[in-house]
Amino acid sequence: MAGLLDIYTLAGNTDALQIAEGMAQWAGEYWWGISTEQRMRMLRTEYGGMNEVLVNLAAITKKQQYIDTAHVFEQPGFLDPLAARRDELQGLHANTHVPKIIGAARMYEVTGDRRYRQIAEYFLEEVLTARNYVIGNTSLDEHWRTAPGQLKGTLGWTNAECCVAYNLMKLERLVFGWSGDAHWMDAYERALFNCRLGTQNSEGLKQYFFPLAAGYWRAFNSPEESFWCCTGSGAEEFAKFADTIYFRRGDDLYVNQFIDSTLDWKQEGFAVEQVTQFPREQGTTLKITSSRPVARTIHVRIPGWTTEEAGVKINGRALEAIADPGSYLAIHRVWQVGDIITVSLPMVLHHESLPGDEAVVAALYGPLVLSADLGEAPRDEAFRIIHSGDTVRKKLPSAEPLPKVAADPNAETDQWIQVDSKQDLRFSAAGDGGKRPLIPLYLVGNQRYSVYWQMESPNKQS
Repeated sequence: MAGLLDIYTLAGNTDALQIAEGMAQWAGEYWWGISTEQRMRMLRTEYGGMNEVLVNLAAITKKQQYIDTAHVFEQPGFLDPLAARRDELQGLHANTHVPKIIGAARMYEVTGDRRYRQIAEYFLEEVLTARNYVIGNTSLDEHWRTAPGQLKGTLGWTNAECCVAYNLMKLERLVFGWSGDAHWMDAYERALFNCRLGTQNSEGLKQYFFPLAAGYWRAFNSPEESFWCCTGSGAEEFAKFADTIYFRRGDDLYVNQFIDSTLDWKQEGFAVEQVTQFPREQGTTLKITSSRPVARTIHVRIPGWTTEEAGVKINGRALEAIADPGSYLAIHRVWQVGDIITVSLPMVLHHESLPGDEAVVAALYGPLVLSADLGEAPRDEAFRIIHSGDTVRKKLPSAEPLPKVAADPNAETDQWIQVDSKQDLRFSAAGDGGKRPLIPLYLVGNQRYSVYWQMESPNKQS
């Protein structure tokens, strides 16, 4: 149904809209004569983004009946605790439920009912803080297995189903559109660079899970014998990486992501070229290429991971004031053809603990999660190209112990990691009695790796 709506909205095919409406009519009539109790039992099984697509159909057609049908797919037992700001997610299948929140977010946008907005914002904040791994994704064996804030002991082969990150990024994009809060674009960037880039190999094959236990590696679907949900959503997502670089609000422009790109805003007669090698370059340059002068506010994200040394120049002259990290800098002026905005965003080393286990930490450089290179991955194709998840899991070797660092979890990260090359993004860590090379996680190819480290205080008593 979502594909049919795309065919209608992007290509103007009215037959596609007629078919989508027929399917929505069928979906509404399907529930006639089925009791509420039975419907609630049936809705425990994964049913995709039915709420979202029905609300989107209602927005296009202006027909209330599709909103009514979307309500039929809602589950009070899931939504009501979230409305009351209670996390009752333990035991639920993650990628079944994130799309339901996307549906709630769209319900807010179309109906104006703020309860849906409160549900979406609380859910997203809770997952990103209490249930999230450092890569910007969540889940173990596709589920939320633990109580909130208690991820100790959950690192394994089947962490972070890739579809979940795909849906979390959709939700972050929607929620950001309501408030313009840079926090949501920081989270989007975290998932983009650490959980999405690198999960498609050179043959176009996709990852399903994202192993986070030490000593594991990337594994991909086979070309002909496996096709997962993460294969389909991956194909869609990798084709639309450009869709969140820029946003607009009225005639204001928001620069959300630092990606080499060109914006041609035809409705406003405004064009911008972004030139950057980010993240190998710690900043970006924006060139105004419009054909005529125009007064406009450009909002540039100053990410939460940068420092107070961040700076912005207009045509080579530094601005006297800049927004705090974790917010947007609003620059209002009459922009002339050839004006240049230069943004400097210094990166520093920092680390985050695994929720529920302060002594297990992951290191980052700016927005980039760093991974320890543990040597070459297995050459056996059965481990690299997966035909059946159950089969390969029976053959998997046990995870390795996390690499150890003789430092307190509260120690500064640069006490045990050093930057060997900013431009080449090469790092090294002092652990296990020697130095280990580190690289950004998105650059991991055929290596075994470790995202997390075991911190052991030098003063620890044996």
